[in-house]
Amino acid sequence: MSGPRRRVVLVDDHEMVRAGLKSMLSRFPDDVRVVGEAATAAEGFSVVTGLLPDVVLTDVRIGADSGLDLCRRLTAAQCVSRVLFLTVYDDEQYLFQALRAGAAGYLIKRVTGAELVAHVHAVCSGEVVVDPTLAGRIAVSAARMQAGEFWPGAHLGLTQRESEVLALMVAGLSNRAVAARLVVGEETVKSHVRGIYRKLGVGDRATAVGTALREGLYQ
Repeated sequence: MSGPRRRVVLVDDHEMVRAGLKSMLSRFPDDVRVVGEAATAAEGFSVVTGLLPDVVLTDVRIGADSGLDLCRRLTAAQCVSRVLFLTVYDDEQYLFQALRAGAAGYLIKRVTGAELVAHVHAVCSGEVVVDPTLAGRIAVSAARMQAGEFWPGAHLGLTQRESEVLALMVAGLSNRAVAARLVVGEETVKSHVRGIYRKLGVGDRATAVGTALREGLYQ
């Protein structure tokens, strides 16, 4: 691959993930070099602003922290580093939030080493990269927004499934009842509920329901 060797900082709360990425990228010594790493958003901000790498590879969730918040903070600080999300969340709403936060790209953690290196160079050249698995869903979402057919709460960052879960919460269903209605596991519902709390900025079920009603999400 042509072009200068790009300096990369890794921000992920899992040491195994960071070690795996370092090993993967070490196979391309002429293209990329990992110059730093961090396990928390606060540590990541310090490392990135101190080293000013070309690219920051981070996850959407960094333990109890948010990679989206880290990206917003770096953007607000006018950091020159390009933020590239590398995550397991193949969720277009997280993608939209990442781009709004100033990210240069959003990839799913199944890219090959060669693909990741190519994406690193692409964002350094000013491109915005999006994982191909999300591209089709983005087109559908854009078409639905154009037609005014988006789901309640989309403007608050809720995914379509989170909106469905919240609607059933407003109707008074328990997590177990929601799981039965949607034919998913109760742990899956709990995960969606945590996402709803986070995106609405609330800490409990009653406040989430109150927020949904106050915002007029469901009639």
